[in-house]
Amino acid sequence: MKKLIAGTLLAATAVASTFSVVAQDKNALMKRGQAVYTEYCKTCHQANGQGLGTVYPPVAKSDYIKNNPKATIIKEVVKGKSGKVKVNGKEYNGVMTPIPKKYTDADVAAVLTYVYNSWGNPGGVITEADVKKAVPKR
Repeated sequence: MKKLIAGTLLAATAVASTFSVVAQDKNALMKRGQAVYTEYCKTCHQANGQGLGTVYPPVAKSDYIKNNPKATIIKEVVKGKSGKVKVNGKEYNGVMTPIPKKYTDADVAAVLTYVYNSWGNPGGVITEADVKKAVPKR
């Protein structure tokens, strides 16, 4: 019985430790993501994620982010996007330039994790591996 209890406690500790590491990683991603967003994305999408006029769509409470595969969103951030897009029932027709090469795959993962977890978006974590898989050659 003592071995069973000890084994259960050990397993519970390992699980709690894993959650703690994941939470720390997510917190680090969020912090870096906020910095990238502030540096690069905020000019068009605004500090509160509400977008700008009819040119730059909101990333706050975005049905576009919610309803599109993460790989699609990653590709659009890395490669840019132009033309009409409908977000939250409103049409936008602008250009999102590709994220500059100075930002690494880790930076892209961080900024997207920040956006996915801010302003009422669905949550989740984007990893550097997700970015590399979506856009193998940058």
